[in-house]
Amino acid sequence: MATTTIEQYHGVGRRKTSVARVFLRPGTGVWEVNGRSLAEYFPRLAHQQHVQEPLVATQLQGHFDIKVNVTGGGQTGQAGAVRLGIARALLAYDPELRGTLRQRGLLTRDPREVERKKPGRPGARKRFQFSKR
Repeated sequence: MATTTIEQYHGVGRRKTSVARVFLRPGTGVWEVNGRSLAEYFPRLAHQQHVQEPLVATQLQGHFDIKVNVTGGGQTGQAGAVRLGIARALLAYDPELRGTLRQRGLLTRDPREVERKKPGRPGARKRFQFSKR
């Protein structure tokens, strides 16, 4: 039995509490995000554009079939994680794209996370109402 190797590029992206595993295969531009199409998974046009930004920046939209597994967080966090995963997968495809991706800030992981709730307070920084008497 002959084994066929599929040319595939992999990237992992994280944002807030979301983690996205992205696989790029040479193809016609078909998207599959958790078993659904891009428009079905991210109904907001802003999220769709955010996710496609690395491909638009490198002018490679339509060159790859993209399969994404994303977990955790909400829609915005997941869109940011997918964007970073795509940028890293494109870097695995062609290291020459680093300058273009870096210039647009697509390789930088957004470090902002939710601050933890502190004891004796209603939230991370909020205080209960002060009463003088």
